[in-house]
Amino acid sequence: MRTCDFCGRQEDDEAATLSWSTAVERGRTRVFCDTCSREHLRAMEGKLDSEWW
Repeated sequence: MRTCDFCGRQEDDEAATLSWSTAVERGRTRVFCDTCSREHLRAMEGKLDSEWW
């Protein structure tokens, strides 16, 4: 099971999480669902930590 580190959405199906994104912030791997990834794409590309979104 994967959980979005931003909104808390959970998904059991591995195929459904293929569109999810990952990031490493301060040495910790974070996982974001497709909805949060789309909504915060510019901040992610700017390499801003998720606490600034």
